Amino acid sequence: MPAKETLDFLKKLEKNNNREWFQANKKAFDAAQDNVIAFTGSLIGSIGKFDADVAGLDPKACVFRIYRDVRFSKDKSPYKTNLGAYISPGGRKSMQPGYYFHIQPGGSFVAGGKHIPDGPELLKIRTAIAENTDEFLKIVNKKSYRDMFGELRGDRLVKPPKGFDPDHKAVEYLKLKEFMAYTEFPDKVITSADFPKTLTKIAKEMYPLVAFLRRALK
Repeated sequence: MPAKETLDFLKKLEKNNNREWFQANKKAFDAAQDNVIAFTGSLIGSIGKFDADVAGLDPKACVFRIYRDVRFSKDKSPYKTNLGAYISPGGRKSMQPGYYFHIQPGGSFVAGGKHIPDGPELLKIRTAIAENTDEFLKIVNKKSYRDMFGELRGDRLVKPPKGFDPDHKAVEYLKLKEFMAYTEFPDKVITSADFPKTLTKIAKEMYPLVAFLRRALK
């Protein structure tokens, strides 16, 4: 599970986001990074039992770098103040539908699905929803899913997308521009002994949506 020391490091980094402090505390960062990599490896093992597409992934291929790309940003802070990993076929760079967990003091969360698909991907997903509506609605209207995540997260169009029936019974989902199940956690839950089981249970609830989106994008 994420260690309290990992959250403590991120809290201190938020107050000292500069290279001098980071270099002086490099051992603390390495420990935090190793903690997240180990936790990601454990999650891959658990999720791989019901999602064979991610079984055997290298956790290092899933964990994001802490270094920010500041070339086009007004904020020149060199480091992210969070640690996260994206578990999907091919790891974080593939951006296939999968599971993302984000560790940040006071702002930790987990999300599953497809974040910001490009134009051709968006058309494929919308077409899959329009053509397999009952299957899709069964996933997102399941009581355990709704209790855990509520509505799908994502920006949406004001009007129905071109080429789709404006009276389609899933039109509100067709308006979406991304498709994410999402839930947040307080710090005390993140560092609890039960968190690995909790996160695995959440990922399992996300899996039918993730699998639907992967099929749509094939």
